[in-house]
Amino acid sequence: MLFINATVFTGDSFLPNTSVLVEEGHIKAIGPDLATGDGIDILDLQGDYLVPGLIDLQLYGGATEFLNAEPTPETVRHIWKSHALNGTTTLLPTLHSTHLAEMQQATSAVRVVRDEMPLNVPGIHLEGPYFNPIKKGAHRAKYVRVPAEGELETLFSHHADAISILTLAPEMLSPDQLTLLYGLAKASGTLLSLGHSNATYQQAMAAFGDGSDTDRFLLATHLYNAMRGFESREPGTVGAIFDHPTVISSIVTDGYHCAPAAIRMAHRQLGPDRLFLISDALFANPPRANFALETFVVHFEPGSGEPGSPLHGRYVNEQGTLAGTAITVLDCVRFCVQEVGLPLTDALRMATVTPANVIGLGDQIGCISPGYVANLVRLDKGLVQQGVWVDGNALA
Repeated sequence: MLFINATVFTGDSFLPNTSVLVEEGHIKAIGPDLATGDGIDILDLQGDYLVPGLIDLQLYGGATEFLNAEPTPETVRHIWKSHALNGTTTLLPTLHSTHLAEMQQATSAVRVVRDEMPLNVPGIHLEGPYFNPIKKGAHRAKYVRVPAEGELETLFSHHADAISILTLAPEMLSPDQLTLLYGLAKASGTLLSLGHSNATYQQAMAAFGDGSDTDRFLLATHLYNAMRGFESREPGTVGAIFDHPTVISSIVTDGYHCAPAAIRMAHRQLGPDRLFLISDALFANPPRANFALETFVVHFEPGSGEPGSPLHGRYVNEQGTLAGTAITVLDCVRFCVQEVGLPLTDALRMATVTPANVIGLGDQIGCISPGYVANLVRLDKGLVQQGVWVDGNALA
């Protein structure tokens, strides 16, 4: 296939009036005038953006299915397809805090799909259950805990290579447990992310290490939310993230989790290479009105449509606590540009290049460059999806 008259986002910058040639599922060439031959399908983008497939490293459900409710390969495939139709071609299905057996079941399900499509579903994100209870957010209280004796060893003995990210609160583990966890995570390639934590500045900085400790906490989960905030005398977890030289953080830019000013400050402090977008979606749009799983009971509150509030609205639990979104990461990109005022190049980079680098796939996905997989999204000037291609094939 040959895309012509495209405004191509390479991962670094835009190339106007550019053509992209795709062969055998990969980018073959990029340039202003590419020769065509017999048997090549030509698509004129008429100036629309052609961007790399978007990447979302934290979401829980698709249009109708939720990973915790049915941790099966079928659910994982449904989640991927729901988000892929909105331009997210790579994602990490995410599991809410739960018991060990369900964590293993979900990891097994994701591993099955990962073996089918390793660059689309490269692993699972286990969010919890090793949280600080006072920062549990909407997670079910009965599952939030410190690891039982032998639990970490058991968790990492079961398809640990499929556990891409584990979010937890480091202050809840003993020094011996942390040492054990660092070794297990390093051996499996699992990234540790600090989240749902009440860690002090000193505790967070100790967990992050000096930036050269690759077996420490390299990530932070949903900046500002469910973590100790910044104060002048105790900079807290947020202060540690801002002050650390290398830690990378996710952020939810939906108009509810963070105010536009807070997003701008995070972007100014960390830049687009240390900040990446996640949808935190319970369900992809259009949303389910209500959902219940044991004590996790949420309902959808539609957005007002006012500036700064996406039309999709949000999920809250019975106590009114923010429980997740009903968006995709493309909505996050739009909000960053249209409401926060970030440059489009940075917003796209935070949804492509940076998350690809986080999960170690930055040499295969996240850019439009020769040799990269042809996961592509067409966006009009309003940043509305007009087409998705996976491995060079149109997604329907």
